[in-house]
Amino acid sequence: MKKILNEHLIYEILSVVVEIPLGCVATYGQIALLIGRDRNARLVGRVLSHADFYGSYPCHRVVNASGRLVPHWDEQRKLLCQEHVQFKKNGCVDLKQCQWKM
Repeated sequence: MKKILNEHLIYEILSVVVEIPLGCVATYGQIALLIGRDRNARLVGRVLSHADFYGSYPCHRVVNASGRLVPHWDEQRKLLCQEHVQFKKNGCVDLKQCQWKM
C-alpha cells in the first residue's frame, strides 16, 4: 500500500496555507480541494497539527467547514481577532464575511 502522507504532500498543503490572506480564513476542505484531494479534509488537519516541524505557517487561519476553531488552541482566536476576523455569537468564524475567496 502506498504511503499517503509524504513530504511533497505536506509542502503542497503548507504552500496553500501560506497564501491565505491576512484577515481571511480557509476551511480544511477548501485546502483539500485546492490540492486536488477534495475528500481529504482530515488529512489537511493532520498535516497542520504538525506544521511547526516544517517552519512558520499561518495555520491559525484554517477552520472547519462550520467556522469552528481548533479545540484546546486558545491562541487561535486571539490571533484571528488581531487580524480583525469576525466571529458569530456562537464563537465560530463568520465564514460569509471572512472566508478566503480564491
